[in-house]
Formats: sequence, structure tokens, C-alpha cells
Amino acid sequence: MQETVIAEHQGIVGVPTMISIKDFNLWYGDFQALKNITLDIPENRVTAFIGPSGCGKSTLLRAFNRMCDLVSSVRVDGTIEFNGQDIFKSDANALRVGVGMVFQHPNPFPMSIRDNILYGPRRMRRMGRAEADELVEKCLRDAGLFDEVKDKLDDSGLGLSGGQQQRLCIARALAVDPKVLLMDEPTSALDPISTSLVEELMMELSRDHTVVVVTHNMQQASRVADKTAFFYLGELIEAGETKQLFSNPHEPRTKDYLTGRFS
Repeated sequence: MQETVIAEHQGIVGVPTMISIKDFNLWYGDFQALKNITLDIPENRVTAFIGPSGCGKSTLLRAFNRMCDLVSSVRVDGTIEFNGQDIFKSDANALRVGVGMVFQHPNPFPMSIRDNILYGPRRMRRMGRAEADELVEKCLRDAGLFDEVKDKLDDSGLGLSGGQQQRLCIARALAVDPKVLLMDEPTSALDPISTSLVEELMMELSRDHTVVVVTHNMQQASRVADKTAFFYLGELIEAGETKQLFSNPHEPRTKDYLTGRFS
């Protein structure tokens, strides 16, 4: 246990914390899915959650913007602070503006590319045409998609390829200017070329946003993440700077997972 504590403090020195998790537990009914999680998510960096299926990494990710509230059997204790505020004492809708989400399978709305981007901002405020056009272009450029769709902004987002749809969903999430972007297996349904584009995008977005990504692809974590956390059976086993964790893990279970002894 002591090794796990030491490993966790081998984070990214000098980088402020955006999300702070302390002694966090989560249950689905009688089943405890997360056990005493303590972890800091650094600001404007990419943090990857790795571990076998069912280990709790997606559950923790979804807790960050209180999607767990949507499951009636869920109960939690401990704290998660976003930007210094306890998320469970904050308004959930306001929280989700600051903490955006991109899911495993692209889910564009059945409307135009333009209206997909403007859906969130229009619910928050009135916008003139010039402001709306500027926002659409900015978000699509930030998502690396503008040049591919600039002549068909009024076409349905459902007509795009899978990789383009996922980047449209990223652009839609960016439209409300979140501080944090959560990404749950964002490339698992994509081809290698689209995967590479989204990986490059994650790293570019981390200049201005805190990115947290769940991935089963350890090579992806090693390519894109500044910090990596390894989960197993609902516990945080080890977390630290990615290069250190992959090259010299402190915990035997981390080493066994990284070397393929279990998956």
C-alpha cells in the first residue's frame, strides 16, 4: 500500500490541479465500484485512465460531471473538487458546462453540422448570426474539422464519416468553452487514420483544456498522456507521470498489466 501512495505523488511537479479526488467511494446498490480513490488531475494536461474492463475507470470519469446522478441506485461518499469546489454541492447543469463529455461512439444530433455546434450555446444565451458563425468556425477548427466541412455546414452531421462525427462531437463539446473535456474510449470505434487524428487533437486541446481519457489501448495512453492512472477492481493501484509509470512501475500489478500478464 505504501508504494501506491508514493507512486501517486510522482505526478507532474509544479502543475496546478484541476480536479482533486479524495477518499472517493461509489456504490451501485450493494456493489462497490470505486474504493477510496485519491487522485489529482493536472490542469491543461492529458490524463489517461487505464485498466481492465470493469475496473471502475469509466465510472470515475462519469462521476466528474455527475452522470452518476442519473442512476437511481448510486450512492457516493468522499469528495471530488473541480476548480476548488465540491461537485456534489454544486449545480449539476452548471458543472456540465465546465466539464464536457465525449462518448465512445459518436453521437451527433440529427441536425445540421452548424446546429450541432450551436446547440449548447443557444441554450445559454441569445446569439447574433456573426457571433454564431465565428463560434462554429472556431470550434470546428479547434476540432480539426473545419476544412473538411466548411462547404456543408447546413448538411446533417449524420452524413459524416465515423471519424468526422467524433470530431464534430468534440467540437460540440468545446462550444460551451469547458475547462475539462472527458473522453470515454473516444477512438475505440474508429479506423487507424481517424484514431491518429483524434489523438493529435487530444494533445492540441490540452494547451487550453484539461483532458481526461479512458482507454484500453496502452499504446495510446503512452502516446498522448502526460499522467496515467492504473485501476484494478475498483481501486487506484498506481498513478504518476506517464513515462515513469510505463518504464518503471512501482506496483507489481501495474507491471503485470503493462506486460500483458492479465488484461
